[in-house]
Amino acid sequence: MAGFLRAALGFPTVLFSFALLVVAGYWLVVLLGGIGVDAFDGGDGVHAGTAGIPVTAMVSTGIVIAWFVALAGDALIVHRWLRVAVLPAALGAAWVGIRVQRRLAHRLLPPERVPSREHFVGRVCVIRTSRVSADFGQAEVTSDDGSTATVQVRTHEAGLVSGSHALIFDYDADGEFFRVAPFDIALDPHRPAV
Repeated sequence: MAGFLRAALGFPTVLFSFALLVVAGYWLVVLLGGIGVDAFDGGDGVHAGTAGIPVTAMVSTGIVIAWFVALAGDALIVHRWLRVAVLPAALGAAWVGIRVQRRLAHRLLPPERVPSREHFVGRVCVIRTSRVSADFGQAEVTSDDGSTATVQVRTHEAGLVSGSHALIFDYDADGEFFRVAPFDIALDPHRPAV
């Protein structure tokens, strides 16, 4: 145990030992529900160039790899003057480990689908205004993840009033509204099974 403590608190391992304690504390707080995994990613699920992996996970992986390489180097290298090479070796191993993690994630994880307005085309919506006309109307539509959105809708057909169902069949990008038509809710393929 004394040898382990000497190696963990010796140069260059001590540089990564403090960082490892911070990482362990962070993940403990995440496990207890104090903060989210992506708390330091810039918000809104930003994973800039990380193949969908939270930045905190990548940094944690790098610190753990650097700590293990530095610990092994400190324990295995007898000559003090050779231990100077352990620091760049640990940093290089961490960099390689993060790159491998990114490549594996890029190959194994499905690409993130960014929802767009076109994803609502083909869905059934519920009219939320008193009427819908060629220049007025709003409806509520449910996306694949169960969230709802209020969207602008237009139609040239009569009979769409508050509470009625309509099929979104087109999106007008210039006017930023959806074209809708009356629809029988029993025919909705996205309707949850009862």
